[in-house]
Amino acid sequence: MSRSLETSSLKRKRPEVDPLGLVDAERAILNAIRSKKDLGIWVRDIKHETKLTDHVVNKSLKSLLTRKLIKEVVNIQYKGKKHYMAVEFEPSKEISGGVWYVDGNLDKELINVLKQLCLRCIRVQKVATIERVHEDLKKQRVVTFEISIQQVSEILNSMVLDNEIIEVKSTGLGEYYSIPIGTSCYRFDSGALVAKGSKVGAFASIPCGACPRISLCTPDGIISPSTCVYYTKWLNIDF
Repeated sequence: MSRSLETSSLKRKRPEVDPLGLVDAERAILNAIRSKKDLGIWVRDIKHETKLTDHVVNKSLKSLLTRKLIKEVVNIQYKGKKHYMAVEFEPSKEISGGVWYVDGNLDKELINVLKQLCLRCIRVQKVATIERVHEDLKKQRVVTFEISIQQVSEILNSMVLDNEIIEVKSTGLGEYYSIPIGTSCYRFDSGALVAKGSKVGAFASIPCGACPRISLCTPDGIISPSTCVYYTKWLNIDF
């Protein structure tokens, strides 16, 4: 055999070296986690997809965490189940709950602060559209993120469900003169004041229709009709 053939043979036999220095099991687990992108993956699903033993999976996850290639994330739907995600991704809203959650827990302090600001805006304006409340909140600059009109809608809807304010339709008259007829707006619930506007019917404000977490609601999930205080409250309304 010539020297050139021997050299070629040696090159073919040389094992491939993982650029990250991972063993086969670690590489398989990392690929499984990366494939889920911003949704993350439950540890049991990792075991199912890779067909690896508990010991190998647990050891590999510890190694990947140490190397900072993956991170553990909290899934608000399944808080008791460990989920992992590649470090290059950020949890989706379905996983993290969005800006209203911190480390998987509802940020009640932030929500209460925004509610108070919304109430102050409505008190000053007497009656306000969602756009007006949104502009007022942006001027306050009390949050570190750019608050969206959808997030303001979620806050106002929760306040309506808690009977802190009511949603009405503009008549275009009196205090509604600057608001186009039929436009939804918000004000405090006062008999004399409500008479000036057309109050939105109970079915129009059914919790399910206004709930920002409707996509996460399932019959047997953490978010479900059976555990929803707003849905229960709506069912008890005397129509």
